[in-house]
Order: sequence, then C-alpha cells, then structure tokens
Amino acid sequence: MNKFVPVALFATFAVLGLAPNAVFAKETSQTVRSATQEAGVELSTGTMLYGPDGRRIGAIYRVNAQGNAQLILNSKLVTVPASTISNVGGKATTSLTKSQITK
Repeated sequence: MNKFVPVALFATFAVLGLAPNAVFAKETSQTVRSATQEAGVELSTGTMLYGPDGRRIGAIYRVNAQGNAQLILNSKLVTVPASTISNVGGKATTSLTKSQITK
C-alpha cells in the first residue's frame, strides 16, 4: 500500500498539470444586446426567469449569440426565445409556461 501512494500522487499531479485550462476556467457572465434589451430586460447568467403566472422557472444558465436565454430544466438544456421575454415588475418574465418550455 505504501508503494502505491507515491505513484498515485504523481499520476494525479501529472493529469492536473496536463489538463486544459478550459476545464478550470471560470464561466463569466456575458450580456448580449438583443430584442430583450430593447424591451428593458437585461439577460445575463444567473438572472432568474419567471413565468407568466409570476412563478420562478429557473436561473439563466447562459445567453446565446442570438440573445435567447438558456436554462437547465429537468436535466436538459432548454432555450427560451428572446421574443417571449419582457420586463414585468423589474423581473425577466417569459410569456411561456414551464411546461411549454420543457416540451
């Protein structure tokens, strides 16, 4: 057992030293200018998205190049079109229900 520990440590450090920086890169909050910003909604990573009934749908995982919000719901990446998102009471609100988004 004592002979295995140095080999395991060496292998661990070797793998971590050779791993690409993308693995350890911190995701930054990126805001994309789109139709939603013209409507007064600024979408960025971590912003909570609400449904038409005022209930939380989920946090925005990222905003794609077209300005659409992407969320992870039920272990799936789903896209909410920017054209359905507006500013209601200072909150990013979509006209789609959670069940419509997850279909």
